[in-house]
Amino acid sequence: MSAQAIEAKKVVVSEIADKFQNAQSAVVVEYRGLSVAEVTELRRALRAENVEFKVYKNKMVQRATESLGYGEINSQLVGPNAIAFGTNDAVAPARILADFAKKNDLLVIKAGIVEGKVLGQDEMKEIAKLPNREGMYSMFLGCLQAPISKFARVVKAVSDARGGSEEAAQEA
Repeated sequence: MSAQAIEAKKVVVSEIADKFQNAQSAVVVEYRGLSVAEVTELRRALRAENVEFKVYKNKMVQRATESLGYGEINSQLVGPNAIAFGTNDAVAPARILADFAKKNDLLVIKAGIVEGKVLGQDEMKEIAKLPNREGMYSMFLGCLQAPISKFARVVKAVSDARGGSEEAAQEA
């Protein structure tokens, strides 16, 4: 192998390692049997949520993950694999891929890395059930508002109860 080819491979491994480091999550999927139209549809859905979908040689990904300490994911890197990198939302890649896999059973979620932790297929499917970032924010705000709104309802009920007893006393 020429020195030029070795250098080109080092650049690819470095690129993959950078993508893993900069992503909040990365999901490895097997796409064997998907048509070009189906892959295009999947890429479009991922792109809409700023998720990058890349196909690399398994050996290059293995070298990158080993250099980052994610070597345990390498057992899943067999066959035609693609990786979805989510930089803005840790849940988005898993959620979109799981939704697509429900419609098309040829797409198989194999494993993933979420915020530096290697997760298996079952754990990735659980993460896919979580809402997106905006959904989580609204749930969190709902939790913060719940005690305040309950307190306001109690104060109103007490006010109404006192107002009702005063009106009854005035009528008598």
